[in-house]
Amino acid sequence: MAETRKHFSALQIIQHILELHVREGDICIDATAGRGRDTLFLSNLVGASGHVTAFDIQQEAVDSTRELLNQNHRTNAEVMLDSHANMQNYFQPGTVSCITFNFGWLPGGNHHIFTNPETSIQAIQHGLELLKPDGIMTLILYYGRETGFQERDALLEFLPTLDSNLYTVVEMPFVNRQNCPPIPVVIFKDK
Repeated sequence: MAETRKHFSALQIIQHILELHVREGDICIDATAGRGRDTLFLSNLVGASGHVTAFDIQQEAVDSTRELLNQNHRTNAEVMLDSHANMQNYFQPGTVSCITFNFGWLPGGNHHIFTNPETSIQAIQHGLELLKPDGIMTLILYYGRETGFQERDALLEFLPTLDSNLYTVVEMPFVNRQNCPPIPVVIFKDK
């Protein structure tokens, strides 16, 4: 009996790209901690000699992420109750290998609390300054229902303005999926 394959998700695509770029010893940022799955994923990639810092503005997300890290005995990651727009207060420019973002709302959380274009664009700008040459930034734009369209549109308008001499931006929309599929984006900081 043939095994049916599930569709690739935006998260699977981004994680595959991260596996190709993140190395043991790297410093990474999970800019939107959520339930901690990306923080844990990055923690495993950077190993004991690396470090991951996660940010979220919701205590529920911070607690959830810390619990997941503790359950998996990860000591190379920390979670900050702070906006991703303030990440530049924690790192020096040119020191971070990877930054991940999942824009939208906390999975299983209050859909009335969600990321917004002003702080998201500011966070991307700060993050790009923090990235090392050859660093990578990934974004997944979740939108739909009553939220997220304004942010999606603002981000998709902002990303093409990034200097092509400094950054390569790859957008990967699902063109044959219904119901507001997430949009994965990768930004490579050139050498």
